[in-house]
Amino acid sequence: MSTHPLAGRKAPRNILPDIPALVAAYYEHIPDAADAHQRISFGTSGHRGSSLKQTFNQNHILAICQAICEYRRVQGYTGPLFLGRDTHALSQPATMTALEVFAANSVETVIQADNGYTPTPVISHAILTHNRNRTSGLADGVVVTPSHNPPEDGGFKYNPPNGGPADTDTTRWIADRANEHLANKLMGIKRLPYARALASHHVHAYDFVMPYVRDLATILDMEAIQRARLKIGVDPMGGSGIGFWEPIAEEYGLDIDVVNKNVDPTFSFMRVDRDGKIRMDCSSPYAMAGLIELKDRFDIAFGNDPDYDRHGIVTRQAGLIKPNDYLAAAISYLFSTRTGWNSHLAMGKTMVTTSMIDRVAGAMGRNVVEVPVGFKWFVPHLLEGTCGFGGEESAGASFLRKDGTVWTTDKDGIIMDLLAAEMTAVTGKDPATLYKELEDRFGTPVYQRIQAPASHEQKKALKQLSPDMVKATTLAGEPILAKQTRAAGNDAPFGGLKVVAPNGWFAARPSGTEEIYKIYAESFKGENHLQEILDQAQEMVNKALA
Repeated sequence: MSTHPLAGRKAPRNILPDIPALVAAYYEHIPDAADAHQRISFGTSGHRGSSLKQTFNQNHILAICQAICEYRRVQGYTGPLFLGRDTHALSQPATMTALEVFAANSVETVIQADNGYTPTPVISHAILTHNRNRTSGLADGVVVTPSHNPPEDGGFKYNPPNGGPADTDTTRWIADRANEHLANKLMGIKRLPYARALASHHVHAYDFVMPYVRDLATILDMEAIQRARLKIGVDPMGGSGIGFWEPIAEEYGLDIDVVNKNVDPTFSFMRVDRDGKIRMDCSSPYAMAGLIELKDRFDIAFGNDPDYDRHGIVTRQAGLIKPNDYLAAAISYLFSTRTGWNSHLAMGKTMVTTSMIDRVAGAMGRNVVEVPVGFKWFVPHLLEGTCGFGGEESAGASFLRKDGTVWTTDKDGIIMDLLAAEMTAVTGKDPATLYKELEDRFGTPVYQRIQAPASHEQKKALKQLSPDMVKATTLAGEPILAKQTRAAGNDAPFGGLKVVAPNGWFAARPSGTEEIYKIYAESFKGENHLQEILDQAQEMVNKALA
């Protein structure tokens, strides 16, 4: 993919979204329930879309929320529903719509005090904290966010009482029921006017910030960070965690410099991503260019996407660390230092995450649990304490508390940020240096993810990829060891195909949240070998699309 001329530069005014038009379209545009593109669809992380495309409008949220209320009744969930939102323009009106429906259905709904923002991991943490040792009155949650997507997008995701992203059965039930409501022109929707809903005894304001902040000492060595007197830089990137850093600094005596305190729904302060779009992708060196330019001011620095389930780690030496590199270094550090973790804990990764983790696990005598793309697949492993860590190549991860119990079952960018500070404080080496030591032991992988537009029909075709379509017995000159359409860790369908050789692999799959397909590939034998793998993968995808 070519690099746009604006990549890495501050967003010019002419590409900023028209926020009044975006919000007006949320209320005015009516989705066509007969059009598959305008129906409700939960991908790997909730329902996403744009009001301007009739894919994220008031009617969608009314229908989804009524379906969630009905699902709660079927499941017998009678505890509070924790409702969080990020800083995207459509998140505020969607949250207002949600409150109207939840209050009308007598759902006890808890929101951040003072109309504040709440990160995804904080909602997961709140659900699990409430539900600990409970068998009834279970809480669940909703986060209104399209994650790192562009400013004009909206998103809505549901977390059941296990605290993590809802599984496929749950999202299918909610989406099917919500689409029935759309088709029936919202005839069965219960709704109160917003002012009445907000004033009702079903809506409660609560400070999510300090309970989460105080609990950080149970998962991280905050004292070590304080003792090291690290100079820490934070770019909240206008996201929902902006109100957490000052309380963290005060609670633990840390030297944290928040370099950007702006919250702006146009995200005008962002640097443009590689494709010329504004995208709050903290794993992109283009989107993170502003913080990278400040790297020499800090011992360690980090940024996050708007709902704070992803992380981007910046060091003086390396600039922005590649997500796979940081995951491998973090896993190696955690499994070496967490004496409260039992010896049987496995390392969790998705099928498209670096196989450096497999080499680290082999050297440490640990098992690897490999799951499909989507953090929901890690939920049971973190909840039951069978995996100490679960991570995705897209810069999302969570891990267990120091005593080996669950922290969150959704991705947590805040703990991954602070873990980088802990690693630096305890070892005297930043995560990039620690990763280089892994390369010295296990080899240097090169990794690439490419993507291209794909229609709904093309994405459907890619989901049908099968081992039979790979006639070759070798991959870039090495014998093929496996052709996988299901994950080895839980036998769940991958939604694509992965082909593995001794020193390289590729995986091809349609995106669960965007109209694109992706090819992932990795080689431990250098760039030329990687390109051979990618060429072979692209040939297979082209045949499938034809």
